[in-house]
Amino acid sequence: MWDFEIGRTLGIVIRTWPFVVFRMIVYFGITIAYILATGTGAGVGYGVGHIMGDGGPLSFAMWGGILGFGLVSLILYWLREYILYIVKAGHIAVIVRLIDGHDVPGGQGQIAYARAIVTERFAEANVLFVLDQLIKGAVAAITGLIGGIAAFIPIPGLNGLVKFINAVIRMSLTYVDEIILGYNIRQQSTVPFETGRQGVVLYAQNARTMVRNALWLTIMTWVLGLIVFLLTLAPAGAILYAMPGNLAGWAFVIAIVFAWACISAFVEPFVIAAMMQVYFRTIAGQVPDPEWDRRLAEKSKQFRELKDKALASVGGSRWGASTS
Repeated sequence: MWDFEIGRTLGIVIRTWPFVVFRMIVYFGITIAYILATGTGAGVGYGVGHIMGDGGPLSFAMWGGILGFGLVSLILYWLREYILYIVKAGHIAVIVRLIDGHDVPGGQGQIAYARAIVTERFAEANVLFVLDQLIKGAVAAITGLIGGIAAFIPIPGLNGLVKFINAVIRMSLTYVDEIILGYNIRQQSTVPFETGRQGVVLYAQNARTMVRNALWLTIMTWVLGLIVFLLTLAPAGAILYAMPGNLAGWAFVIAIVFAWACISAFVEPFVIAAMMQVYFRTIAGQVPDPEWDRRLAEKSKQFRELKDKALASVGGSRWGASTS
């Protein structure tokens, strides 16, 4: 089954409660922003529709809601570097320390402590963001290199099912960039692109173990996400019922956003902590395999860019002979 310890993982997440609360504030704040922007846009559209007359206020209300929703999405797109640098990277830094058995401060001091670690490793937010994007692009090549689900259950005549399950596998790789970031912090690296390159290769050469665990965690996340979605559908509908016009369809969208906020605040740290436990245990004593480095470079443009930045930072590859 899985190789992580559920009890220990829950304990780690609980000990990082200042960051869990911080994430709640950030992601639920984002959710409220979506609701307010959608409602305001719908209200303005409804009023404009009454003034214009043609097309009816309901149509204008719908488009106003869509524009409000899109505006918040655009703002979040521009804030993504800050969220990664302050919220995600800081939380990962504390999780790494706890996995390795180190003590961390409690209360608000934990956030300042984590920020100091992240700043030491990545002086500027844009460095971390570029590294994160390159890792995400490189990870997309791993599924194809391991043969997807065919490497696990090579059953002929099930092409449709295989494609679907391969899509699930790709979704299960969502948090690999956070795992590699954790590896980077754990190594106390001063050359993040080189350490990121090594982390990706180590993940790829142990991909079957990592993907198996990621699949279990993906199933758990889906189940929890569905439960949260069903619980939030009714209150989301009640909020939209009070808005102008018939916007019941938006209750579905708002419930999804609420579920996303809950998963980001509670479930995501659990998944990351579990996967980092498996990753650190699996790669113990290993070195990056040059053959996997070559295969990733052939397959992924982003990995080639990551490799170029890594070699530029260290003046050439530091790797020795391949090991199995």
